[in-house]
Parts: sequence; C-alpha cells; structure tokens
Amino acid sequence: MTIDAYLAGFTEEPGYLDYGRFGPLATSAAEETAALTQVLARARHGSADVFPEQDARVRAAASAVTGFPADSIVFQPNTSQGIMHAMFGLTGGVLLSADEFPSLPIAAVRAQEALHTVQPVWLETDHGKVTPGQIRDQLEQNVAAVAVSLVDSRTGYLCDIEGIRQVIGDRLLIVDAIQGFGTVDAPWEAADVVLSGGQKWCRAGWGTGIMALSDRALEQLTPVFSGFTGTEEPEPWGEVPPPAPDARAYRVSNPDPIAQARLAAVLEDIAEAGVPAINTAIAERVSEVIELADEFAIAVTSSRDERERAGIVVLEPPAGQVTFLTASLHNHGVTATTRQGRVRLSVHAATSAETLDMLRAAFVSYGTAASY
Repeated sequence: MTIDAYLAGFTEEPGYLDYGRFGPLATSAAEETAALTQVLARARHGSADVFPEQDARVRAAASAVTGFPADSIVFQPNTSQGIMHAMFGLTGGVLLSADEFPSLPIAAVRAQEALHTVQPVWLETDHGKVTPGQIRDQLEQNVAAVAVSLVDSRTGYLCDIEGIRQVIGDRLLIVDAIQGFGTVDAPWEAADVVLSGGQKWCRAGWGTGIMALSDRALEQLTPVFSGFTGTEEPEPWGEVPPPAPDARAYRVSNPDPIAQARLAAVLEDIAEAGVPAINTAIAERVSEVIELADEFAIAVTSSRDERERAGIVVLEPPAGQVTFLTASLHNHGVTATTRQGRVRLSVHAATSAETLDMLRAAFVSYGTAASY
C-alpha cells in the first residue's frame, strides 16, 4: 500500500483536528466491522470459524508494526487495562511523573494500595516533559521500572525512549504509547512493555488495544489478572492451571473478535504504508499549523523541534481569550480539544488544505474578537 492509498482511507469531514481524543474510523476498520457484523447477525453454518482467527491476525499485524514477536503480544480492550496489568504485576518502585495521563499514576497507586508490592516514586519534571536526564538524576536503588508516555497528551512532547533506556539500565521500561502509536517511528525494541489503544491515531475505534512484552517483562511481571483464557489449556475444567508463559497470561476472557479485526485491518494498512512515511506527512502538516499560529501571533507551547513532537500542536492564548479561540474554532467547524486553558490541535497525515483553510478562518475570527 502506498501512502496515497493509506490517505484514501480517511473519510471524515474537513475540520477534524482531534485525533488525540479519538480518530474517526478508517475505511478498512469500518469495512471489517460491517462484514463481520453480518456474519455474527446471520450465523450461517460454518461461518463462525472466522472469529477465532482474528486473534492470531491482530497479533501478527501488531508484530509487523512493533517488531515484538506475535506470541509476546496480547490483545487488550483499551490502554488502561494493559497499564493495570503492568502495574499490578510489578514488584519494587516504579518511577513516573504525577503529571502523566491519569491512567499511569492511578494504576500505580491502585496497585500499591491493593498489593503493597509496588511503590510509586514521583518524578519531578520540567513542565511535564519527561527526559532521560531527569530520570537519571532521580533514579533510586529500589526503582525496578520506569513508566512514561510516548507522547504527552497535554504538551505534545515526544519522549526519548532510546535515551531513557540508556540511563535506566536493565530496569523495566513501560510505555503508554497511545498518543503516537502507528504514527511515530519509535524504537520499540528499547521498551519492555508497550501499551496502546487503537481508537486514536490508529483509527480502529474503541474496544481495541495491544500489550507487547519483552522477554525481561515476561520474566519479571506477575500476571495478577490472568483469567481462564490466560492459560495453556483451551478449557481448564476441574483444574486451575498456571498462567501461560507468554503474553497470553494477560488475557482475562475471550476478546471481541470484531474489535480485533478492526485493529488488525488498520495495523496492516499502517505496516504496508510504513510508519516513517506516515510520520513524514504528519510532520509537514504540523509545521503548517505552527506557521498559521505564528501568523496570527497565537502562542505555541508545544515543541517546534521535530525530534520532540508528534502530531499534537498546543496553543495557549492569553487567559481571557481562550473562550474566544474555542468559539471561533467551533463556529468555523474545526474540531479540537480545549483543556486547562490550552487548545490542542491533533494533526494527522490526511489533514487537508481545506481543513487548514478552516483553521485559518477561525484564527481570523479569533483575532478580530480578541482585539475588541
């Protein structure tokens, strides 16, 4: 698949700049949903065999994108459940920022409260940016793992996963990858646990996600929430076998095969188009958005350095003018997220010239309203 064929799978209306919240379904994901929903609805004799096939398919597709072996990947219904698996499975300290998206710190504290085997160690950061230097300076002897977001959802900062690996040695590196998965050409081999949902940049819809584990993670983590499908026995009647030795141990029950098919389809598209090509297209659009903001003197607080950014551009107008900017975007049909006095624009590879024209018109209206 060429990058042009990949871009053709975007069918949302112009003006959508909110992939950091969710991505409208890719054409391939929508087609998988329609086809398998018909199979489920009609239940024709023999047709149900397609459903169990989706587990191997989605793991193979995730393997092609991440480089992790397929048997080291397990489907999850969302990022947060995978994070819970990782945090409850830890023993020792876990170094992380309290400013991470709530899934990470809440999971760490819940694990501490319930099991008393993991201890959150709170990382002091530079306005939420987690850097290798900060981690190096704050590593304590009892820290067994470091947990970070690949891309910070509020600042758009792209974390240096490779640099963090270099400073933490053989400690576990847990990465919440949802804000860049499928669009950032990240060094996944540097991570021990990669967690992502498929509803944002992958455009696979809710109820989709993966958990990929290194050999070190499989050895050191305890699969606390391991259900009956997490063993090596197909149906463990009358016995309670141990968890499987691979990523299957982190299954709680049978997954939704239609959700698996949606995620598999988009990951297959991503692997064929190539993450580097997708990332290059996003970088160009992000630069255009930053130039537009500069033209209208709207402060950009996310990084301008391509090495420190992904698809998120954060605007921070003066406190009294946030409402003007939000209203102007709304009135011109631009979908974005306003949070804590900042406006987050999430730009994808298929962000069109028409969308950028709508953004420009919104900025014109904002400038007029703000001047009065």
